[in-house]
Amino acid sequence: MARKLVIGDLRVQAVERDGRGRSFTIMWPDGAVHEAADRFLRGYDGSGTQRTYAYLLVDHLRWLEREALTPQTASLQDLKRYMAAVGAAWRGPYGQPWRAGRKPFGQSALSAAAACVKGFYLQQASLGVNTELGPQLQVTRLPSRADRQRAFLGHVQRDLPANPLAPPARRHRHPKLPPEGARERLLEAASTARDRLVVTWLADGGFRIGELCGLHLTDLHLRDGAGCGQCRSPHVHVCHRGGNPNRAAAKTKHPWQAENGVITGGLIKRASPAMIHAYFEYVTTEYPAEAGHGMLLVQLQGENAGQPWAPDAARGMMRRAGTRAGLGKVVPHAFRHGFATAVLDASGGNLVITRDAGGWASTTVVDETYAHADVHDPAFDAALRRAWGQEQ
Repeated sequence: MARKLVIGDLRVQAVERDGRGRSFTIMWPDGAVHEAADRFLRGYDGSGTQRTYAYLLVDHLRWLEREALTPQTASLQDLKRYMAAVGAAWRGPYGQPWRAGRKPFGQSALSAAAACVKGFYLQQASLGVNTELGPQLQVTRLPSRADRQRAFLGHVQRDLPANPLAPPARRHRHPKLPPEGARERLLEAASTARDRLVVTWLADGGFRIGELCGLHLTDLHLRDGAGCGQCRSPHVHVCHRGGNPNRAAAKTKHPWQAENGVITGGLIKRASPAMIHAYFEYVTTEYPAEAGHGMLLVQLQGENAGQPWAPDAARGMMRRAGTRAGLGKVVPHAFRHGFATAVLDASGGNLVITRDAGGWASTTVVDETYAHADVHDPAFDAALRRAWGQEQ
Protein backbone atom coordinates (compact mmCIF):
# COMPACT_ATOMS: atom_id res chain seq x y z
CA MET A 1 0.00 0.00 0.00
CA ALA A 2 1.31 3.46 -0.88
CA ARG A 3 0.34 6.82 0.51
CA LYS A 4 1.10 10.11 -1.21
CA LEU A 5 2.36 12.98 0.90
CA VAL A 6 2.19 16.01 -1.39
CA ILE A 7 4.64 18.89 -1.11
CA GLY A 8 4.24 21.31 -3.99
CA ASP A 9 5.19 19.87 -7.40
CA LEU A 10 7.70 17.26 -6.35
CA ARG A 11 6.37 14.98 -3.66
CA VAL A 12 7.59 12.48 -1.12
CA GLN A 13 6.21 8.99 -1.68
CA ALA A 14 5.93 6.64 1.29
CA VAL A 15 5.66 2.95 0.43
CA GLU A 16 4.43 0.51 3.08
CA ARG A 17 6.37 -2.73 3.41
CA ASP A 18 4.60 -5.60 5.17
CA GLY A 19 6.08 -5.88 8.65
CA ARG A 20 9.18 -3.92 7.66
CA GLY A 21 8.12 -0.31 8.02
CA ARG A 22 8.17 2.19 5.18
CA SER A 23 10.50 3.34 2.42
CA PHE A 24 10.61 6.89 1.09
CA THR A 25 11.45 8.29 -2.30
CA ILE A 26 10.75 11.46 -4.33
CA MET A 27 8.50 11.58 -7.39
CA TRP A 28 7.61 14.04 -10.14
CA PRO A 29 4.01 15.24 -10.58
CA ASP A 30 3.48 12.76 -13.45
CA GLY A 31 4.31 9.82 -11.17
CA ALA A 32 7.85 9.23 -12.40
CA VAL A 33 10.54 8.61 -9.79
CA HIS A 34 13.22 11.29 -9.38
CA GLU A 35 16.09 8.94 -10.19
CA ALA A 36 18.93 10.91 -8.62
CA ALA A 37 17.02 11.45 -5.38
CA ASP A 38 15.84 7.83 -5.26
CA ARG A 39 19.38 6.55 -5.77
CA PHE A 40 20.59 8.68 -2.86
CA LEU A 41 17.73 7.78 -0.51
CA ARG A 42 18.11 4.05 -1.12
CA GLY A 43 21.36 4.20 0.80
CA TYR A 44 19.31 4.89 3.94
CA ASP A 45 16.57 2.32 3.36
CA GLY A 46 15.06 0.96 6.55
CA SER A 47 16.25 3.83 8.74
CA GLY A 48 14.55 6.87 10.21
CA THR A 49 17.14 8.98 8.44
CA GLN A 50 15.60 8.10 5.08
CA ARG A 51 12.32 9.84 5.92
CA THR A 52 14.07 12.94 7.26
CA TYR A 53 16.37 13.17 4.25
CA ALA A 54 13.46 12.67 1.83
CA TYR A 55 11.69 15.77 3.14
CA LEU A 56 14.88 17.80 3.35
CA LEU A 57 15.93 16.80 -0.17
CA VAL A 58 12.53 17.50 -1.75
CA ASP A 59 12.67 21.01 -0.30
CA HIS A 60 16.11 21.54 -1.84
CA LEU A 61 15.04 20.18 -5.25
CA ARG A 62 12.03 22.49 -5.31
CA TRP A 63 14.33 25.41 -4.50
CA LEU A 64 16.55 24.44 -7.42
CA GLU A 65 13.54 24.62 -9.74
CA ARG A 66 12.60 28.06 -8.47
CA GLU A 67 16.16 29.28 -9.03
CA ALA A 68 16.30 27.73 -12.55
CA LEU A 69 19.07 25.39 -11.41
CA THR A 70 19.58 21.63 -11.58
CA PRO A 71 21.79 19.19 -9.64
CA GLN A 72 24.07 19.27 -12.70
CA THR A 73 24.57 23.06 -12.61
CA ALA A 74 24.41 23.99 -8.91
CA SER A 75 27.59 25.51 -7.50
CA LEU A 76 28.92 25.65 -3.94
CA GLN A 77 27.78 29.27 -3.71
CA ASP A 78 24.28 28.20 -4.78
CA LEU A 79 24.20 25.59 -2.03
CA LYS A 80 25.29 28.17 0.53
CA ARG A 81 22.52 30.47 -0.68
CA TYR A 82 20.04 27.65 -0.16
CA MET A 83 21.23 27.03 3.40
CA ALA A 84 20.88 30.73 4.13
CA ALA A 85 17.39 30.71 2.63
CA VAL A 86 16.02 27.85 4.75
CA GLY A 87 17.29 29.54 7.90
CA ALA A 88 15.98 33.01 7.00
CA ALA A 89 13.54 34.54 9.48
CA TRP A 90 12.84 37.79 7.64
CA ARG A 91 12.69 39.34 4.20
CA GLY A 92 15.99 40.15 2.62
CA PRO A 93 16.93 42.60 -0.12
CA TYR A 94 15.98 40.05 -2.80
CA GLY A 95 12.36 39.62 -1.72
CA GLN A 96 10.47 36.85 0.02
CA PRO A 97 12.73 34.18 1.53
CA TRP A 98 12.39 30.52 0.69
CA ARG A 99 9.80 28.69 2.82
CA ALA A 100 7.98 31.98 3.38
CA GLY A 101 5.18 31.62 5.87
CA ARG A 102 6.80 28.61 7.50
CA LYS A 103 9.09 28.49 10.49
CA PRO A 104 12.77 28.74 9.48
CA PHE A 105 15.00 25.78 10.21
CA GLY A 106 16.57 25.66 13.65
CA GLN A 107 20.10 24.56 14.48
CA SER A 108 19.36 20.84 14.39
CA ALA A 109 17.35 20.99 11.14
CA LEU A 110 20.03 23.11 9.46
CA SER A 111 22.70 20.59 10.42
CA ALA A 112 20.60 17.73 9.04
CA ALA A 113 19.89 19.65 5.83
CA ALA A 114 23.58 20.39 5.37
CA ALA A 115 24.46 16.70 5.78
CA CYS A 116 21.71 15.66 3.37
CA VAL A 117 22.64 18.15 0.66
CA LYS A 118 26.35 17.38 0.95
CA GLY A 119 25.73 13.64 0.75
CA PHE A 120 23.48 14.03 -2.28
CA TYR A 121 26.01 16.05 -4.29
CA LEU A 122 28.94 13.85 -3.26
CA GLN A 123 27.06 10.87 -4.66
CA GLN A 124 26.31 12.84 -7.82
CA ALA A 125 29.99 13.68 -8.20
CA SER A 126 30.97 10.03 -7.70
CA LEU A 127 28.70 9.18 -10.65
CA GLY A 128 30.31 11.77 -12.90
CA VAL A 129 27.65 14.49 -12.41
CA ASN A 130 28.80 17.99 -11.42
CA THR A 131 32.26 16.68 -10.64
CA GLU A 132 33.64 20.16 -9.90
CA LEU A 133 31.42 20.42 -6.83
CA GLY A 134 32.59 17.20 -5.18
CA PRO A 135 36.10 18.32 -4.14
CA GLN A 136 34.72 21.64 -2.88
CA LEU A 137 32.48 19.76 -0.44
CA GLN A 138 35.22 17.44 0.81
CA VAL A 139 36.94 19.89 3.14
CA THR A 140 38.58 18.96 6.42
CA ARG A 141 39.12 20.50 9.83
CA LEU A 142 41.52 20.03 12.72
CA PRO A 143 40.34 17.62 15.44
CA SER A 144 38.86 19.21 18.54
CA ARG A 145 39.48 18.13 22.11
CA ALA A 146 36.15 16.29 22.09
CA ASP A 147 37.23 14.42 18.94
CA ARG A 148 40.44 13.34 20.63
CA GLN A 149 38.57 12.13 23.69
CA ARG A 150 36.07 10.13 21.62
CA ALA A 151 38.55 8.46 19.26
CA PHE A 152 41.09 5.78 20.15
CA LEU A 153 44.56 7.20 19.52
CA GLY A 154 42.82 10.41 18.49
CA HIS A 155 45.96 12.44 19.18
CA VAL A 156 47.54 11.12 15.95
CA GLN A 157 44.67 12.32 13.73
CA ARG A 158 45.64 15.26 11.58
CA ASP A 159 42.29 16.24 10.07
CA LEU A 160 38.61 15.26 10.09
CA PRO A 161 35.83 15.63 7.51
CA ALA A 162 33.94 18.92 7.63
CA ASN A 163 30.88 20.32 5.93
CA PRO A 164 31.13 23.80 4.38
CA LEU A 165 27.31 24.00 4.36
CA ALA A 166 26.81 23.29 8.07
CA PRO A 167 25.90 26.10 10.47
CA PRO A 168 28.41 27.07 13.16
CA ALA A 169 28.33 24.66 16.08
CA ARG A 170 26.65 25.85 19.24
CA ARG A 171 27.75 24.67 22.64
CA HIS A 172 25.80 24.79 25.89
CA ARG A 173 22.41 25.19 24.28
CA HIS A 174 20.57 25.54 27.62
CA PRO A 175 17.61 23.38 26.59
CA LYS A 176 14.12 24.40 27.55
CA LEU A 177 12.99 22.69 30.75
CA PRO A 178 9.40 21.99 31.82
CA PRO A 179 7.68 24.83 33.70
CA GLU A 180 8.03 24.82 37.48
CA GLY A 181 5.65 22.28 38.99
CA ALA A 182 4.65 21.02 35.54
CA ARG A 183 4.49 17.37 36.56
CA GLU A 184 2.10 17.86 39.47
CA ARG A 185 -0.14 20.28 37.59
CA LEU A 186 -0.29 18.09 34.49
CA LEU A 187 -1.19 15.06 36.59
CA GLU A 188 -4.08 17.05 38.04
CA ALA A 189 -5.19 18.17 34.57
CA ALA A 190 -4.88 14.70 33.01
CA SER A 191 -8.29 13.13 32.44
CA THR A 192 -7.27 9.47 32.04
CA ALA A 193 -4.91 6.97 33.63
CA ARG A 194 -3.15 6.65 30.28
CA ASP A 195 -2.38 10.37 30.24
CA ARG A 196 -1.11 10.22 33.81
CA LEU A 197 1.15 7.34 32.80
CA VAL A 198 2.58 9.39 29.94
CA VAL A 199 3.37 12.35 32.21
CA THR A 200 4.92 10.12 34.89
CA TRP A 201 7.02 8.07 32.49
CA LEU A 202 8.29 11.14 30.64
CA ALA A 203 9.32 12.78 33.91
CA ASP A 204 10.86 9.75 35.66
CA GLY A 205 12.21 7.85 32.65
CA GLY A 206 13.49 10.56 30.33
CA PHE A 207 11.85 8.85 27.35
CA ARG A 208 11.66 10.35 23.91
CA ILE A 209 8.01 10.39 22.85
CA GLY A 210 8.73 7.97 20.00
CA GLU A 211 10.34 5.56 22.46
CA LEU A 212 7.37 5.73 24.82
CA CYS A 213 4.71 5.29 22.14
CA GLY A 214 6.71 2.45 20.58
CA LEU A 215 6.81 0.31 23.73
CA HIS A 216 5.23 -3.14 23.75
CA LEU A 217 3.93 -4.83 26.87
CA THR A 218 6.66 -7.46 26.54
CA ASP A 219 9.28 -4.70 26.85
CA LEU A 220 8.20 -3.96 30.42
CA HIS A 221 9.95 -5.91 33.17
CA LEU A 222 8.39 -4.16 36.14
CA ARG A 223 9.39 -6.53 38.92
CA ASP A 224 12.60 -7.47 40.68
CA GLY A 225 14.62 -10.29 39.15
CA ALA A 226 12.97 -10.27 35.72
CA GLY A 227 13.55 -13.18 33.36
CA CYS A 228 15.92 -11.28 31.07
CA GLY A 229 18.62 -11.36 33.75
CA GLN A 230 20.02 -8.02 32.61
CA CYS A 231 18.82 -5.80 35.45
CA ARG A 232 17.76 -6.87 38.94
CA SER A 233 15.50 -3.84 39.48
CA PRO A 234 12.26 -3.06 37.59
CA HIS A 235 13.16 -1.77 34.15
CA VAL A 236 12.06 -1.25 30.55
CA HIS A 237 13.71 -2.44 27.32
CA VAL A 238 13.51 0.24 24.63
CA CYS A 239 13.67 -1.66 21.32
CA HIS A 240 13.70 -0.20 17.83
CA ARG A 241 10.89 -1.67 15.72
CA GLY A 242 10.39 -0.33 12.22
CA GLY A 243 6.98 -1.90 11.69
CA ASN A 244 4.93 -0.50 14.57
CA PRO A 245 1.39 0.29 13.35
CA ASN A 246 1.44 3.74 15.00
CA ARG A 247 4.74 4.69 13.25
CA ALA A 248 6.46 5.12 16.61
CA ALA A 249 10.05 3.93 16.82
CA ALA A 250 13.01 4.34 19.14
CA LYS A 251 15.69 6.64 17.78
CA THR A 252 18.59 4.41 18.77
CA LYS A 253 18.95 0.89 17.38
CA HIS A 254 20.47 -1.16 20.15
CA PRO A 255 20.47 -4.89 19.30
CA TRP A 256 17.63 -6.84 20.92
CA GLN A 257 15.86 -10.16 20.62
CA ALA A 258 12.81 -12.01 21.90
CA GLU A 259 13.36 -15.56 23.07
CA ASN A 260 10.50 -17.60 24.57
CA GLY A 261 8.56 -14.37 25.00
CA VAL A 262 11.35 -12.66 26.98
CA ILE A 263 12.95 -9.49 25.60
CA THR A 264 16.69 -9.02 26.03
CA GLY A 265 18.90 -6.21 24.81
CA GLY A 266 17.75 -2.83 23.60
CA LEU A 267 18.24 0.28 25.73
CA ILE A 268 17.52 -0.55 29.37
CA LYS A 269 15.86 2.15 31.47
CA ARG A 270 15.13 1.80 35.17
CA ALA A 271 11.51 2.18 36.27
CA SER A 272 10.56 4.22 39.34
CA PRO A 273 7.84 3.17 41.84
CA ALA A 274 5.65 5.98 40.45
CA MET A 275 6.05 4.59 36.93
CA ILE A 276 5.00 1.13 38.10
CA HIS A 277 1.99 2.50 39.96
CA ALA A 278 0.88 4.52 36.91
CA TYR A 279 1.25 1.43 34.72
CA PHE A 280 -0.93 -0.80 36.90
CA GLU A 281 -3.57 1.92 37.26
CA TYR A 282 -3.75 2.21 33.48
CA VAL A 283 -3.70 -1.51 32.68
CA THR A 284 -6.29 -2.46 35.29
CA THR A 285 -8.76 0.34 34.50
CA GLU A 286 -8.42 1.35 30.83
CA TYR A 287 -6.34 -1.06 28.77
CA PRO A 288 -8.65 -3.08 26.47
CA ALA A 289 -8.49 -6.82 27.06
CA GLU A 290 -9.12 -7.52 23.36
CA ALA A 291 -6.13 -5.53 22.09
CA GLY A 292 -4.12 -7.95 19.98
CA HIS A 293 -1.27 -5.68 18.91
CA GLY A 294 0.51 -5.84 22.27
CA MET A 295 1.53 -2.16 22.36
CA LEU A 296 1.44 -0.22 25.62
CA LEU A 297 -0.37 3.00 24.71
CA VAL A 298 -3.75 2.82 22.98
CA GLN A 299 -6.49 5.19 21.88
CA LEU A 300 -9.32 5.22 24.38
CA GLN A 301 -12.16 6.82 22.41
CA GLY A 302 -13.56 7.14 18.90
CA GLU A 303 -13.79 4.70 16.05
CA ASN A 304 -10.13 3.70 16.51
CA ALA A 305 -10.45 2.93 20.22
CA GLY A 306 -8.07 0.17 21.21
CA GLN A 307 -5.63 0.88 18.39
CA PRO A 308 -2.03 1.94 19.11
CA TRP A 309 -1.62 5.59 20.11
CA ALA A 310 0.55 7.71 17.79
CA PRO A 311 3.27 10.13 19.00
CA ASP A 312 1.42 13.10 17.45
CA ALA A 313 -1.64 12.23 19.52
CA ALA A 314 0.50 12.13 22.66
CA ARG A 315 1.96 15.55 21.84
CA GLY A 316 -1.57 16.91 21.33
CA MET A 317 -2.65 15.54 24.69
CA MET A 318 0.29 17.28 26.38
CA ARG A 319 -0.55 20.58 24.71
CA ARG A 320 -4.18 20.41 25.80
CA ALA A 321 -3.29 19.35 29.34
CA GLY A 322 -0.75 22.17 29.56
CA THR A 323 -3.39 24.68 28.51
CA ARG A 324 -5.88 23.37 31.08
CA ALA A 325 -3.20 23.50 33.78
CA GLY A 326 -2.30 27.10 32.91
CA LEU A 327 1.22 26.15 31.83
CA GLY A 328 0.94 27.20 28.19
CA LYS A 329 2.42 24.95 25.53
CA VAL A 330 4.12 21.89 27.00
CA VAL A 331 6.16 19.60 24.76
CA PRO A 332 7.11 16.05 25.81
CA HIS A 333 10.82 16.51 25.04
CA ALA A 334 11.11 19.19 27.74
CA PHE A 335 10.73 16.42 30.31
CA ARG A 336 13.73 14.62 28.81
CA HIS A 337 15.79 17.77 29.36
CA GLY A 338 14.46 18.04 32.89
CA PHE A 339 15.29 14.38 33.55
CA ALA A 340 18.87 14.85 32.36
CA THR A 341 19.36 17.94 34.50
CA ALA A 342 17.92 16.21 37.57
CA VAL A 343 20.10 13.10 37.17
CA LEU A 344 23.19 15.22 36.55
CA ASP A 345 22.55 17.25 39.71
CA ALA A 346 21.72 14.18 41.83
CA SER A 347 24.84 12.31 40.68
CA GLY A 348 27.17 15.19 41.42
CA GLY A 349 27.79 15.90 37.76
CA ASN A 350 28.56 12.30 36.77
CA LEU A 351 28.33 12.30 32.98
CA VAL A 352 28.47 8.50 32.62
CA ILE A 353 25.50 7.93 34.94
CA THR A 354 23.49 10.61 33.16
CA ARG A 355 24.38 9.23 29.74
CA ASP A 356 23.31 5.70 30.64
CA ALA A 357 20.17 6.77 32.49
CA GLY A 358 18.83 8.68 29.50
CA GLY A 359 20.35 6.68 26.67
CA TRP A 360 22.46 9.42 25.10
CA ALA A 361 25.08 8.46 22.54
CA SER A 362 28.05 9.82 24.48
CA THR A 363 29.06 11.78 27.53
CA THR A 364 30.09 14.59 25.18
CA VAL A 365 26.44 15.15 24.25
CA VAL A 366 25.49 15.33 27.92
CA ASP A 367 28.43 17.59 28.74
CA GLU A 368 27.81 20.08 25.96
CA THR A 369 24.04 20.20 26.42
CA TYR A 370 23.41 19.90 30.13
CA ALA A 371 26.65 20.19 32.12
CA HIS A 372 26.64 23.90 32.79
CA ALA A 373 26.20 25.93 35.93
CA ASP A 374 22.62 26.41 37.13
CA VAL A 375 22.08 30.12 37.78
CA HIS A 376 19.53 29.18 40.47
CA ASP A 377 21.87 26.79 42.27
CA PRO A 378 22.69 27.94 45.86
CA ALA A 379 26.41 27.29 45.33
CA PHE A 380 26.34 29.40 42.16
CA ASP A 381 24.57 32.21 44.01
CA ALA A 382 26.96 32.01 46.96
CA ALA A 383 30.02 32.17 44.68
CA LEU A 384 28.73 35.32 42.99
CA ARG A 385 27.94 36.98 46.30
CA ARG A 386 31.46 36.29 47.50
CA ALA A 387 32.84 37.71 44.27
CA TRP A 388 30.70 40.80 44.75
CA GLY A 389 31.98 41.22 48.31
CA GLN A 390 28.56 40.66 49.85
CA GLU A 391 29.68 37.61 51.84
CA GLN A 392 32.89 36.91 53.63
